[in-house]
Amino acid sequence: MSKETHSNQDPAKSLPVKEREADAIYQNGRFVARVLDAEVDTAAKQIRFSEVFNSDELMLPEVCEFQRYRILIQRIGYASKVNKEEPHKGRILRGVVADLLGFREQ
Repeated sequence: MSKETHSNQDPAKSLPVKEREADAIYQNGRFVARVLDAEVDTAAKQIRFSEVFNSDELMLPEVCEFQRYRILIQRIGYASKVNKEEPHKGRILRGVVADLLGFREQ
């Protein structure tokens, strides 16, 4: 019986939390996009990405988390859905500027 009780416990409580990836954007604790060439400008309270890709699940405008920051994407220079040369990238956003809202809770 004790083995059965143990296996019915909430798996989220018993498993260690996965480390976040340095080139990923998260929303509500879920991976939603990858980034290229992140440039943090703390003086302007902004972060710029040359490209955000695999972003089909990224909800805009919603608060996101990137590395240790909470961000809100404000501007997108160019967006495309499928690039025949890079179909694995899903929705691609280029020239992205996000406001730094603060630091994420760890």
